[in-house]
Amino acid sequence: MTEVLEKVEGLLLQGLRKRFGELEVLKGISLEVKKGELFTLLGPSGCGKTTLLRLVGGFELPDAGRIVLSGRDLTGLPAHRRPVNTVFQNYALFPHLTVYENVAFGLRSRRFPEAVIRSKVEYALGLLRLESLVHRYPHQLSGGQKQRVALARALVNEPEVLLLDEPMSALDAKLRAEVQVELRNLQRRLGATFILVTHDQEEAMAVSDRIGVMEGGVLLQVGTPDEVYERPRTRFVAEFLGVANLILARKVGEGAETPLGVLPVKVPWNEGFLALRPERVEIHEVPVPGSLPARVRQVIYRGAYLEAFLEALGQVPLRARTSLRLEVGQEVFVRLPLEGLVVLDG
Repeated sequence: MTEVLEKVEGLLLQGLRKRFGELEVLKGISLEVKKGELFTLLGPSGCGKTTLLRLVGGFELPDAGRIVLSGRDLTGLPAHRRPVNTVFQNYALFPHLTVYENVAFGLRSRRFPEAVIRSKVEYALGLLRLESLVHRYPHQLSGGQKQRVALARALVNEPEVLLLDEPMSALDAKLRAEVQVELRNLQRRLGATFILVTHDQEEAMAVSDRIGVMEGGVLLQVGTPDEVYERPRTRFVAEFLGVANLILARKVGEGAETPLGVLPVKVPWNEGFLALRPERVEIHEVPVPGSLPARVRQVIYRGAYLEAFLEALGQVPLRARTSLRLEVGQEVFVRLPLEGLVVLDG
């Protein structure tokens, strides 16, 4: 086992469990984060993602399991002895220190020579475009500027892994989108390992190499953004990562019996759900082969597309995205492409 761990270049989590009193927050999390990737832990509040981040950072110790980084077992080490830095949700900047002194703080505490401190801090400030703000204090900064200072303070210590705990949650929508692009570009330039915690699905999709979806202390699915979106394994993943039409199905012969008829989809269970993303639903104004009658119940203008709420065969609700100009009450025809249907495990 030791030889196997020594070959792991990235971060390896093995069977991590954590309990607070009677509540088991993490239920045996195992995960490998590759060196140099931006990995996102995605899930609702209370699912255990921040606790998992705190275990990696050394702010909490697991009740069971191991944390291995580049072949080195970190499980029992305190935070200050780990090659890991954390950017917290509230940035945790020192209010009485300037931008320069905030960024230099970690290096000073480790007693680096002043010339080395200056060189490293200036590099980090330049990387985050903060040179003009060196003499300002945190209360003189915008939310986006504070976020960049917190990043610079963490990166100046050259950690092997940078942990980010919902660092963009306090930003408005426009600024958040800009910072997401900056963060992704920065990670690629550095080639560093970033682990981001967020409950924002769009944020996870925009910045991640891979995503791990958590719920109830369990890691439900890990994959690239397109894998977890296009091929969700469970009902929770399908609904949490975007919008999904869920169609109740029952095994019948070689297919699945649904309220929309028998579909030639092989299912491994007697009864469960099929998922279909709204953008996969085809809407036609005249019948086409394989289409079903439906009625438009509601239409919402989304700018680039219209979101249509439909009722197929008079009883089955469906959501679709379309460029057609539809009217409430209009009769249309929908086609559900078989290649878009996903069989869910649970």
